[in-house]
Amino acid sequence: MSGTEHTRTESTGSLLSEAMTHVSSLVRGEVDLARSEIDQNLRRAATAVGLLIAAVVIALTALNVLSAAVVSGLTEAGIPAGWSALIVGVVLGVIAAILVNKGTNDLKLSSLAPSRTAENLKRDARTFTGDSNDV
Repeated sequence: MSGTEHTRTESTGSLLSEAMTHVSSLVRGEVDLARSEIDQNLRRAATAVGLLIAAVVIALTALNVLSAAVVSGLTEAGIPAGWSALIVGVVLGVIAAILVNKGTNDLKLSSLAPSRTAENLKRDARTFTGDSNDV
């Protein structure tokens, strides 16, 4: 083996080692980014759950007082008590449905997924495969 071949082999070996080090660092960075993004999204989800819980507590307290007052007012206006209670219940049910819809939309799994990390991984895959359309 001549000196040139030995140097070339060492160069190839060191290049491969350096490439593996870079790939390892890249993967570690992407994992760290994914963890950070998931943590951030979970905090946002926890806030949304807190908002839902607060809405339920406030709604239950207010409903007891306000529904009795509205039913009483409708009864005083000449609507039978049963119909008054039904009207109030339907209106409050619609309001509750709107709050539940908002809360569940904020908790959709797609909004919790680490989207930036997924985009970075796609870009990295395109870079490694040589597809430079979006790099």
